[in-house]
Amino acid sequence: MIGIVDYEAGNLNSVQKAFDFLEKESKILKSPEGWGNIQHLVLPGVGSFGFAMQRIQEKKMKKPLIEWIESGRPFLGICLGFQLLFESSEEFPGIEGLSIFKGTCRRFTGKKVPQIGWNDIHVARSVEWIQEIGNGEFFYFNHSYYVVAEEEEVVVATSCYNVEFTCIAGKGKVYGVQFHPEKSGRTGLKLLQNWAERC
Repeated sequence: MIGIVDYEAGNLNSVQKAFDFLEKESKILKSPEGWGNIQHLVLPGVGSFGFAMQRIQEKKMKKPLIEWIESGRPFLGICLGFQLLFESSEEFPGIEGLSIFKGTCRRFTGKKVPQIGWNDIHVARSVEWIQEIGNGEFFYFNHSYYVVAEEEEVVVATSCYNVEFTCIAGKGKVYGVQFHPEKSGRTGLKLLQNWAERC
C-alpha cells in the first residue's frame, strides 16, 4: 500500500491516478493516523515552502514524516515535497524544512521564472530504481526554486535551467525528485513503477 500525504499543498489527484494506472494500491493520508498498513510513502507538493511547512506542522505531520524517513522505509518527495527534504529555502528565510538532507533552495535568475515544461536530466549516480532511466531523458518541471545539495553523495541526477541543479536526490530508500513524474508520460510512469517495486 502506498500512502500519499495530504497536507493541503499537494498535487494529490494526479499522483494517485498515476498509481491507479500502474495498478498500485494507494490511499490519501489526511492525518498522522492510519499509516499502519502503509509500505511506501509519497509527499507531493505544489506552492510555497513556508505554507507547506506551516500546514505540515498544523496537521501534526512533521514528526511522523521524520520518523518514517529515519526508519529507512521507502519515501518519495515530489517537486515541493522534494524541496522540503532539505533545510531551508530563500523563498521563506527562517522557515526550517524537514532537514533530512543538508542544503537549501534558491530562486532561478536570468531566465523566465518559473521553469515550466520539459527538461532533460543527467544521471550522476546509479541507484536501482532509476537504472532504466538514462541520461537525456525528459521530465516535466514546474518550479521557481531549485535545490542546492551540500552533500555530493546524495545527488542522484541533475538538470540545467540557466544553472545546474539537483533534480533527484536521496540515499537508502529515501528519495525526492524535482520534476513531476506523474505528468511526465511513459518515462515518468516507469519511474514511479520502479520506485514502488524496487525501493
